[in-house]
Amino acid sequence: MAKTLFEIKQGLEGQVGRRLKLKANGGRRKTIVRQGTLAETYPSVFIVELDQDENAFERVSYSYADVLTETVEINFLEDHNTSII
Repeated sequence: MAKTLFEIKQGLEGQVGRRLKLKANGGRRKTIVRQGTLAETYPSVFIVELDQDENAFERVSYSYADVLTETVEINFLEDHNTSII
């Protein structure tokens, strides 16, 4: 697991365009699981375009601090390989 915001940002920049599954803390014991594609990375946030058949909205954004504090967990999907950031 990456230990700094910079390492998390660099790790995600190399994964733009890849499919992912993310697990986010929704508060009050709710966990939100979504699938989509890592669309863009910015200095403070990253954007995920969600699968339209599963979600009511198109895009969500999270900060790199969400990944650092484990509020958001990202699993990249490939044939048989899954990497966790």
